[in-house]
Amino acid sequence: MSQRMGKKRSGWRKLGRVLLYFIASIIVILVVFIIFVLSVSHIDPPEIGDKSALQWERQQLDSTSYTLGNNWFRKSNSGLYELYVEGKPFERGVVNGKLTKELVQRQEDHFTAQLRKMVPSETYIKFLKYFVRFFNRHLSENVAEENKEEIYGISFSASEKYDFIGTNYERILNYHAAHDIGHALQNMALVGCTSFGTWNDASDDSTLIIGRNFDFYVGDKFAEDKIVAFYHPEKGYNFMIVTWGGFTGAASGMNDKGLTVTINADKSAIPTASATPVSLVAREILQYATTIDEAWKIAQKHKMFVSESFLVGSAIDNRAALIEKRPEGMDIYDPKKNFITCTNHFQGTKFSKAQENIIQRDETASGYRFERLTELMKEKGPNTVQKTVDILRDRFGMHGQNIGVGNEKAINQFIAHHSVVFEPKKKMVWVSTSPWQLGEYVAYNLDSIFSMHGLKTDHEVRDTTQTIAADPFLKTKDFASFVAFRAMRADILDGKEVDVQAMIALDPEYFYVYILAGDYEFKHKHYDVALNYYNTALTKVIANKNEEMHVRKQIEKCKKPS
Repeated sequence: MSQRMGKKRSGWRKLGRVLLYFIASIIVILVVFIIFVLSVSHIDPPEIGDKSALQWERQQLDSTSYTLGNNWFRKSNSGLYELYVEGKPFERGVVNGKLTKELVQRQEDHFTAQLRKMVPSETYIKFLKYFVRFFNRHLSENVAEENKEEIYGISFSASEKYDFIGTNYERILNYHAAHDIGHALQNMALVGCTSFGTWNDASDDSTLIIGRNFDFYVGDKFAEDKIVAFYHPEKGYNFMIVTWGGFTGAASGMNDKGLTVTINADKSAIPTASATPVSLVAREILQYATTIDEAWKIAQKHKMFVSESFLVGSAIDNRAALIEKRPEGMDIYDPKKNFITCTNHFQGTKFSKAQENIIQRDETASGYRFERLTELMKEKGPNTVQKTVDILRDRFGMHGQNIGVGNEKAINQFIAHHSVVFEPKKKMVWVSTSPWQLGEYVAYNLDSIFSMHGLKTDHEVRDTTQTIAADPFLKTKDFASFVAFRAMRADILDGKEVDVQAMIALDPEYFYVYILAGDYEFKHKHYDVALNYYNTALTKVIANKNEEMHVRKQIEKCKKPS
């Protein structure tokens, strides 16, 4: 007996030693990994010979307006911020940062706050920090020197309180790849945008018109401080972009030669390392291209790690085309028509028949939104700027069906960071004001802006004669109900107690309210009630396959609760 007990104790000691060895090995591996990440992921800033611009100081015109030489920054009475910068890359960055310092810091606050909301665990945030640093260890090698110098200049105005994430320069540079990283990690199009263009007899006056919704959501506060930025670079063409504090890439923009670029994400495989951020490829096209062919050649130079469509419009060509780029290659889609439409799947011959693209088209909102966009364009007839805005604001499903306010399958998903309309030949751009694309679209003429020589007094620089009025929907009970629903949705996602029936009454055709209600009741172990909500969700227009699968799995759980 004692012999057996002795053998048993000996066995436990051996098992204990194995476990200790295993744990110690894991700790050593983690330590080695962290040391490796810290050693390889540090990004040195570019060498700058003349840093005298750091001594420059902005001058205040009034409470919301600053100048620095010919450069200026102001808040329009539309609610949009407006920025003009010129000169060499590093100097542009320094000036940009000095003029918009408060917005650069506030934007990082909002971004970090939203990250903490999405990833509440400090442990996971630390892991995410190391992952991003490892993932982006070669980022600097894939960014043009000009971009790095400009970003470095801005970084001097960033806050020091986020040093635990990385240096100011490392953070601002990494933020330029945030779209790509989030898109890739989720293996879905986080930027579920819609864009389209018309020309020749599809436009009322035959000129090229392009509209787009940039449906990029990182919390409500992230979209509060939109900047309409006008660049007069030392090299290349003058251009404008719609952006935010600290961000120099292009999501939507036009240059003074009438070339436009908008980006639309497509499905991507999970990559192993970073390449050139999509927004910086788009920025280079804006700064150095005048035709679709020139844009193609610039895009061809760059390696990217996510799949993206660049809708490029050209006043010189008087048409638009899609440059479709994947990590393994690229294609161009020319519709051979007088209009073009784009959501979040590829249309060119090279990639459109790929299985992952078909899944993206059919199992996400992309295919449905594409069909709705095509339907609206046919209904509206020859296009105008006003009709373009009307389409971008459309909140309904196919054939005008009420699919709930905020449904991802609608053109207007009520998450847009910004919405824009371009008339390239006229050098005109209209930019939406809050909320989403429901406020006024304010107009800017690029020739007028770039003919200014500084800002002597604070005054409106937009073309007030061409403002597009706010959407009447803003004044309706349905809009008030949607705002109330969003507040209740935030409460329920934060774990607060809510009246789910009252929530449903605010947006009863929206499938998601029933998923929220079902999940809420399931959490409270009211399985019969939850089952009823889930079954109702299946009778509505569900945005994508993943959400439908979630509902069906929950139904099975309700039938067999553990």
